[in-house]
Amino acid sequence: MNNPKKIELPPQGLKTLFGVQDQNIKYLETLLDVSIGARGNEITLDGDPRDIAAVERILHDFAELFDEGNHFTDKELRDAFKQIADDRAYSLKDYFTRSRFNPSGKKQVAPKTANQRKYIEAIQDHDLTFGIGPAGTGKSYLSVAMAVQSLFSKQVSRIILTRPAVEAGEKLGFLPGDLQDKVDPYLRPLYDALFDLVDAERVTKMLEKRIIEVAPLAFMRGRSLNDSFIILDEAQNTTGEQMKMFLTRIGFGSKVVVTGDKTQIDLPRGQRSGLLEAERVLQGIEEIEFVYFDKRDVVRHRLVQLIVEAYEGQDDQGEK
Repeated sequence: MNNPKKIELPPQGLKTLFGVQDQNIKYLETLLDVSIGARGNEITLDGDPRDIAAVERILHDFAELFDEGNHFTDKELRDAFKQIADDRAYSLKDYFTRSRFNPSGKKQVAPKTANQRKYIEAIQDHDLTFGIGPAGTGKSYLSVAMAVQSLFSKQVSRIILTRPAVEAGEKLGFLPGDLQDKVDPYLRPLYDALFDLVDAERVTKMLEKRIIEVAPLAFMRGRSLNDSFIILDEAQNTTGEQMKMFLTRIGFGSKVVVTGDKTQIDLPRGQRSGLLEAERVLQGIEEIEFVYFDKRDVVRHRLVQLIVEAYEGQDDQGEK
């Protein structure tokens, strides 16, 4: 192209932006149809005009953030580049000033995909949000992080985490141990997220004081849950009756997140999932937000992503 754009950055900022062995900029070039070069502290952009405009916005935001004393890791920059490439309305400044948060002071949380960001924004803006998609997309973890954020910023006075206890077709009454022993295996993923985000001693004290409550869905019946952040996890395994019961527990000042994976329904044959029914019945209500995840949002080990893709391929073949 004849007239490449030229932009200047301070030398130290240039080094941070390009990353180790220029990996950050090389990655950005793979995401967008643009060639990015540097001579001294001057950056040259050549390529598709729309992509050049996107990189210009990235560089402008980067320069401002760098001047303000912000610090960046290579991974953070590459995550931000990917989300901007997926959603041009998003910006580097949004990523580093709005999307990232530190719920309890222990660990910073940031969306790794555009859908994860939309999920966080939906939870912020709506009293009831459904997060639907495959395993490994961050549905449960991000909802727990948002719950912790709400609790520590005093937007709510307690967190309630719940799941239907029907996995593998087992009944709680037939499992060994006391009630807590029976319940814990079903709720362990929620505990894991809590302990990852908050110091263990603090979590334990909040559990003892019932500021954080982790319980099977059956324990929600008959209650009105005010001033709470409530998460229903594994909602695909609720019945229609259970889902209606849960959703009508919502009280004043509460925020609710429902997560589920429609491909992992473990209900007895012939029993319709409450998640599927809620999706059909509630779609028209503007105050309720549905956020959908897919295989591109899987952020666990790459092997998990390959497994999800393999099963999706198998399902597609089965439908033919």
